[in-house]
Amino acid sequence: MKQTLIWLGALLLGALLGLADIPLREPAVNFVASVFTRLFQLLAVPTIVLAIVTTLSSIGNEKRSGRIFRHTISYTLLTTFAAAAVGLILYVLIAPDGMTVSQLSGSANNFVKGEETSYSDHLLSVIPNNSVRPLLEGNVLSLLILAIAGGMGLSRLPESEGKKTVVRFFTGLQELIFLLIRWLVMILPVGIVAFAAQLSAELSAGVAVESLGKYVLVVLGGNAIQFFIILPLFLLARGLNPIHVLSRMMPAVMMALFTKSSAATLPVTMDSAENRLGVRKEVARFVLPICTTINMNGCAAFILVTSLFVMQSGGWHLTLPLMLLWLGISVVTAVGNAGVPMGCYFITFSLMAGIGAPVAVLGAILPIYTIIDMIETAENVWSDSCVCAMTDHDTAK
Repeated sequence: MKQTLIWLGALLLGALLGLADIPLREPAVNFVASVFTRLFQLLAVPTIVLAIVTTLSSIGNEKRSGRIFRHTISYTLLTTFAAAAVGLILYVLIAPDGMTVSQLSGSANNFVKGEETSYSDHLLSVIPNNSVRPLLEGNVLSLLILAIAGGMGLSRLPESEGKKTVVRFFTGLQELIFLLIRWLVMILPVGIVAFAAQLSAELSAGVAVESLGKYVLVVLGGNAIQFFIILPLFLLARGLNPIHVLSRMMPAVMMALFTKSSAATLPVTMDSAENRLGVRKEVARFVLPICTTINMNGCAAFILVTSLFVMQSGGWHLTLPLMLLWLGISVVTAVGNAGVPMGCYFITFSLMAGIGAPVAVLGAILPIYTIIDMIETAENVWSDSCVCAMTDHDTAK
């Protein structure tokens, strides 16, 4: 709560600063915003790559319970993809239209626009032909492919000292990056002031309010549809009563809503699954810790919708192939989003900074992100519960 108030205060201060006629305000604000953008770009690549590599390499160690593991991964990917797809459909229908800030933060269209290239060109542009160039150029999409391949390769390697050394190396690097991220989050209010000042200086209030309102409607509407319609349909398809499952798991869902942490809610989730829902202990204690790490329905939808909103604000032409490409990216990055402070917000910020999109728009989202985060966490725990119930039902046969 304290952090939210600080961010809100920084946003208001920045908005007032942007409206004030102060000498040298514009160059000073642009300088601070550029500094924070560069810092996020610095951390963007290692954050995403290391999160995906360590996540995929670790879940590969769970092969000892192959049947349960396969069902868990299958349902996780299906529900996460469904959540992102719902967000995409709502985005197309409601059309937030961005915030028309193509000049903010020096946003460069260094990402190939859909109107200028074909779908095949998009795919070819992200397939790496050099293992070093994507890292040097910060090509996020190419690095996602390398990270997935590396993580899956590590998961398939037989246990050896060499494998343990490589995994420990990546895990250690990830811990270092997380420490740097925590330091950056501590001084983030300074950046929010600069981003908000840029926004208030460039935008008309009417356009900003209308666009943000539609954006919030897409995000929250997508969460509601996933929570009350899509996930219950998954349960019904497996012969389970969604009302019964939700009523038994309600303590965990409510705790997730108020704590905004799936990890902190895990003990309650496991207790509710075992003692209230009647899930077998070997299933609950195996599935739920994995789901807490990789089953991020709300995060996938947030990454996709927010990325499209920010890119459109920067002048990107959102073609169907481009949106489908980012649908896949949102699912992969949501699965790889393990242990990152500020969760999917930071991952989205990193992705947008990595492609030169106007990350200043994300400053305006921060105050409402607290509410979004509460709802998304509750949805994530509800999805975890559904995956656990379906896996228990399928493997009991």
